[in-house]
Amino acid sequence: MIWFVLAVLIALLLMAVPVGAVMGLLGLAADQIFSPVPLSRAMGQIMWNSSQKYELLAVPLFVMMGELFMRTGVAQQMYGCLRQWLSWLPGGLMHSNIGACALFASTSGSSVATAATIGTLALPEQKGQDYNERLFLGTLAAGGTLGILIPPSVNMIVFGVMTDTSIPQLYMAGIFPGIILTLLFMAVVVTACLAVPRWGGGPVETSWHERWKGLKYVLPPLSLFIIVIGSIYAGFATPTEAAAIGVVCTLAIAVMRRRFNLAMLRASIEGALRTTTMVLFIVIGAFFLNFIMVATGAMARITALITDNGLSPTAVMAIIVVVYVVLGCFMDSLAMVITTVPIVTPVVVGLGYDPVWFGILIVLLTEASLITPPVGINLYVLQNVRRNGPIMDVIVGSSPFLIAIAIMMALLFIFPSLALYLPTLLYR
Repeated sequence: MIWFVLAVLIALLLMAVPVGAVMGLLGLAADQIFSPVPLSRAMGQIMWNSSQKYELLAVPLFVMMGELFMRTGVAQQMYGCLRQWLSWLPGGLMHSNIGACALFASTSGSSVATAATIGTLALPEQKGQDYNERLFLGTLAAGGTLGILIPPSVNMIVFGVMTDTSIPQLYMAGIFPGIILTLLFMAVVVTACLAVPRWGGGPVETSWHERWKGLKYVLPPLSLFIIVIGSIYAGFATPTEAAAIGVVCTLAIAVMRRRFNLAMLRASIEGALRTTTMVLFIVIGAFFLNFIMVATGAMARITALITDNGLSPTAVMAIIVVVYVVLGCFMDSLAMVITTVPIVTPVVVGLGYDPVWFGILIVLLTEASLITPPVGINLYVLQNVRRNGPIMDVIVGSSPFLIAIAIMMALLFIFPSLALYLPTLLYR
């Protein structure tokens, strides 16, 4: 059954069948072939149970918050402020790209939205300046991946729902790794531009007066981050309630900036609706497939194969990382997480690893998959925003940042407290 599911899964994905449909079709096929009883009769109840989980309500709200923030014009002014503060570093505007992605990530749980928004703002700034185009594109594709590591994160919500892991603890666990990975991305740019100075473009002319004046434009995203995460930390709100508060605050920003209108609101709702529908479609299909695999005993067999082979916990984790890296080359990142974490997480927890720590590791592996060809979605997002030139430019420019993600994963293995310190301090 395991080999059948893997073979059909790969075949259907290569045929470009929607991932949610793939999960449902696999569940139905496995039920017909391998189950002695008609498990498909439980499909309606599973669809209902999986889609009405309260935690999933945070997904459309956080996506809506990012959509509204993008359309208020704050993102453009935020980028301009960071352009003045960070462009003195070797690499110039490329640091502004990474910093803007990190700040925008704190208002949106989506890597695609982060890469598309900051890419749209940054690419016109590159024209006429002597930057290495490939590295410039790489900072945007890689910086966009921060959208799922720095809270709020849609992927963390999905991981928490699929594995019954605390979402507030996952959010707290992502803060330090998110900051460190942002600095590692910037270190990649500094290293490359020190090695080849002509890649760094020219300095941006500004003054200290302009720098201090522009700081007011980073207040909205920072304020939203503090309000959303602070309300969760203080126990004032659940992640879902905090997301609703974030939407209200973002609407208030739009009104104060006189950018609120029905057209903007409609576009934001439509964008949030598309993303949420895609996520829930995959979640429902994955829950049904997981139900079939558990009911037929396949899940228990997979766990036994992993735990009974005599390998050390470190060796098992190394194998899991390699498998995720390979899967990330061929599967949609969210589908990869939803399909695999219900199987892998019990094994990892049984080996003595903390599920919150493992959740952050999975997010880092997902980040790598977003800029890994041939299916890395951020590569195609940037190419679509760019609208000219070969996609190989984006692929090559993103590749050095995979080293930074690998270093971050190594640091997470060596120093688990990077992820666990805040959750332990605040919740245990």
